[in-house]
This record gives sequence, C-alpha cells and structure tokens, in this order.
Amino acid sequence: MESYISAIVSSQRETVKGHFLIVLKVPVSFTESLPGQFIMARMKSCNQPFLSRPFSIYSVYSHGKDTFMEILYKVVGKGTEAFSGLRAGDTVNILGPLGKGFEVASKCRKIVLIAGGVGVAPLSFLAERYEKECRNSEIVCYLGAGSLEDLVGLDRIEGICSDVKISTDDGSWGYPGPVTELFRRDLDSCKDNNYRIYSCGPNPMLKSLHTLLKDTPVRCQVSLEERMACGVGACLGCVVKTTSGSLVRVCKEGPVFDINAIEFSEDTGS
Repeated sequence: MESYISAIVSSQRETVKGHFLIVLKVPVSFTESLPGQFIMARMKSCNQPFLSRPFSIYSVYSHGKDTFMEILYKVVGKGTEAFSGLRAGDTVNILGPLGKGFEVASKCRKIVLIAGGVGVAPLSFLAERYEKECRNSEIVCYLGAGSLEDLVGLDRIEGICSDVKISTDDGSWGYPGPVTELFRRDLDSCKDNNYRIYSCGPNPMLKSLHTLLKDTPVRCQVSLEERMACGVGACLGCVVKTTSGSLVRVCKEGPVFDINAIEFSEDTGS
C-alpha cells in the first residue's frame, strides 16, 4: 500500500469567505498528476481530526527546481477548519495522486465544463490541460454557486476559457437559479459528438445534469464528491451503485465516471 509523505506548506490564503487556496511543496512525481485525481491529507502536528480528508488537485506546477501543488477547498467541518489554520512552513502528510482522472479528447471541437462550488477546482486543472494539449478546442464553462459571496475560482477559469457563464441560486450574480438550468438553455447546440461535457459539483447538480443528457449522444464525464476515509479502496466507505447494478468505490474506480454509468438515486444526495 502507498505511504503518506510530508509536504511543506508554501502559502495559504482565503480567496472568498470560507474558501481557501493552499500551496504545497511536493515531490516532482506530482507533475504526472491527472486532472480529476485527488490527494488524501492529514495534519502532521495533531491527532484530531484523526481521519484524512480528500482534496481535488487544483493545479501542479514547477518553479525552478521545486514542484508545487494547489488545493482549493471550502471549510465544511472540523477537518477543513483545522487545515485553514496552516501557515507557510507547516507540514502536512499527503497520499497521492489517487483515483481515476478525466479523459482528454484530443480531437474534440468544443469542451463544456459545468462546475458547482469548489467543483471548479478539478475542472480548472482539466481546462489547463486542454489549453496546453488541444489548442483547437473551444472551452466554455458554466459556473454555479449559492450566491455571489460563494463564487470561487472565477479569475482562473476566466483566464483559460473562451466564455464563462455564471449562475447563483439567489440571483445575486448572473443567471438566477441552478447552473444546470443555465446550461439547459444552450443544450440544443451541444447535441453532437464534437462536444465533450465534464462536470463536478454536488450530487443533486449531477443528477439534474444526468436527466438533461440522458436522451442525447453527448459524452459526459463527472467527478463525484463523496466522503472518503482511506482513499485507496480499503474501507468501502465511498461505494456508489452503477446502472448495471454493481457497486464501485469512488476513490478507486473513480472519482471520474461516465455520467451514464452511475445510478443517481435518492441515495446520491438528490
């Protein structure tokens, strides 16, 4: 089994209220990370909270001889609250990169990203990969949040995509309503094999997207947000049901799946 390694905090800042961007100095092997993969991380200096937390990889880059990894996350409990207190020079134990990443369709004409909240993190990493490897692809992002105050990762995704369309549930910015309803208005223009859709966000959002796409030929991959305890498939704490009736581990067989492979039932958070 893979072992945890030490990573040094290079910097951390609050980007919008309750959302943090942490930069970790990591081994050069992390440059092989794929968009959609994640790490498990835990505090080195204390035993509480005991369990590691999963974090999507926001980006990996080199500066001089050093390699850095960015993590964009929201404080949602005691674990992430503890992480938000880390400062430059602190040490974190990490395991990764883990899981199955997104597939990059090198000959695809248009890439559509649909992000909810911090789901923008792995999609931004994916957009960077498309920008580097598939320069002829047009990249469009639909970015949703609860309110203007919750919009995170906007500056970076705007710097990569040709168009970013925003929605907020409370109507404080952009389209007033769920991001999937914003996307629905453009769905008719996306119904051919020259499009690829990628999405990450809360399960109710993904279920809504599944309903929109179920009768179309458009391929769509989604990254599931599930609670994970081990990150390597041993504890079976992140199991979900597939449309074939089998069970898969989000941390091991995912977190990225074809949207039509997952059974989006009431148990998936809808």
